[in-house]
Amino acid sequence: MKTDPARFEVVKNALYSAAEEMKIVLAKTAYSPLLKVAGDYSCGIFDIDGNMVAQGPDLPIHLGSMPDAVRAVVRAFPDVVPGDVFIHNDPYDGGSHLPDVNVVAPAFHEGRLLGFGCVRAHWPDIGSATPGSYGAVTEIYGEGLRLPPIRLYRDGKPDPSVEAIIFANVRTPAERLGDLRAQVAANYRAALRLSELAAKYGTDTLLGIMQEVLDYSETMMRAALRALPDGEAEFSDIFDGDGVISPGASEDATFKVHIKVTKRGDTVTADFTGSDPAVAGPMNAPLTVTASGVFCALKMIVDPKSLIPPNSGCWRPVTVTAPPGSVVNAQHPSPVVYANHEISHRVADMVMAALFTITPRTVMAGSQGTSAVITFGGVDYRSGDRFVSYESVKGGFGARPNKDGINAVASTVSNMSNTPIEILEMSFPLRVEEYSLVPDSGGAGTYRGGLGVRRVWRVLENQAHAAVCCERTVTPPFGLDGGLAGAPARLELIAPRSNGRTLTSKGGFLAPAGSLVVMEAPGSGGYGPPSGRDKAALCEDLLDGYVTPAKARLDYGAETA
Repeated sequence: MKTDPARFEVVKNALYSAAEEMKIVLAKTAYSPLLKVAGDYSCGIFDIDGNMVAQGPDLPIHLGSMPDAVRAVVRAFPDVVPGDVFIHNDPYDGGSHLPDVNVVAPAFHEGRLLGFGCVRAHWPDIGSATPGSYGAVTEIYGEGLRLPPIRLYRDGKPDPSVEAIIFANVRTPAERLGDLRAQVAANYRAALRLSELAAKYGTDTLLGIMQEVLDYSETMMRAALRALPDGEAEFSDIFDGDGVISPGASEDATFKVHIKVTKRGDTVTADFTGSDPAVAGPMNAPLTVTASGVFCALKMIVDPKSLIPPNSGCWRPVTVTAPPGSVVNAQHPSPVVYANHEISHRVADMVMAALFTITPRTVMAGSQGTSAVITFGGVDYRSGDRFVSYESVKGGFGARPNKDGINAVASTVSNMSNTPIEILEMSFPLRVEEYSLVPDSGGAGTYRGGLGVRRVWRVLENQAHAAVCCERTVTPPFGLDGGLAGAPARLELIAPRSNGRTLTSKGGFLAPAGSLVVMEAPGSGGYGPPSGRDKAALCEDLLDGYVTPAKARLDYGAETA
């Protein structure tokens, strides 16, 4: 370390505080409930080369790909000047999927470039044939508006031509404009804080400390990896499908992802050789998305107390490889919109399952393994305006070696909040008829898996065009060390005056006025044999309704009155 340790610590924490402040600015100024309430975004501060120096308390799903997004801007615009703001969402140039829109702005002090701020925010709609941009298409061209890195602001003012192109291609332009302005404002706050740090400590000192922060995380990560046993481990998992049913088939075809994790000294390699080739539908993940799932799981395993700052230095000891053209290393023009969260969710769980054979006391059982996304779009009868609602339903967080899983929370790669029912019903022509925990959905074990949830929406007055994207309807979340699997997902549409029909796990459908859409998000796996569960804990489960008497007898052998 070159800098005085006290000064280093102060500046390091100031950088992370600035990234967290970006998050607050965005939440206070965004328009869509998805951003201002649910928090589907990440904020970061990057050095002049595009390496992430500090990330806010946001979404681990963005750990792997946000630096690539900023590097894409650095490559495309080597001549950045004060007043510039850039935008892009290209999954094949550092993006994740088209709804995740990156807004990047440089920070200067006395004419010198200090670095960049970047806000990646999920826009509830980015065009395409399906409201919410979640259709089961077969090429990226059908997924919505794709933006390479382009200059959005010049001299501090938006380019009206660029904005006109963007807002002509989305269903709710006023809301999108509000969210975009919020992203710009958050970046301006980052630029202000970086300039203040440069003024206080000197530009050269600040730039040097930013590099030392990266080295600091790398050093801590290598030390944490050395504490784990060396070894090799493999795991394969089966995915529900890609949302595209082949001609002559009656249901979506499953596919396989395989991982081999090699731990040697202070390095880890995750190799996805053996995974299936790209699929027709949008379940193809760019390699940076796949890497985010690996990074997230490793960070949870080696750093359970979150002492290592998550930045680009943290991932220098980790190598992620996959055959080009495979479902986990998508190549243009494969569609990708589902894979961003579905593949990364499952990859994080797969790393946990693989490393169970190497370090069993630092991993957890399978979590819900899906973002359980549902979108509604149409015309709001209350105003006559178009609307798009996007929700990610939370399920079970996997059981740990020393404690139960958690009910109804975001798991592993996600860090979003539940969308409050009051906000949803105020914002959209929908009514939530039920929001409840699903009994017996947490896998039995010495430590029980977290429960999934049941959420039921009623479509009011006008027909809505809806879409779902969910995994774990075929293979349930796994248990570990003798723990049982959690309950799988379930999707249903109940139209007025008709019986319900099961929905496929991915794709769009029409929801008539008055119909009910039912989603049961998956539970999670248990850890340890059910016979080892504390009797008092099982009694509490029964009293709380988490476990039914019949299931207690079947899985735990318990005598119930």
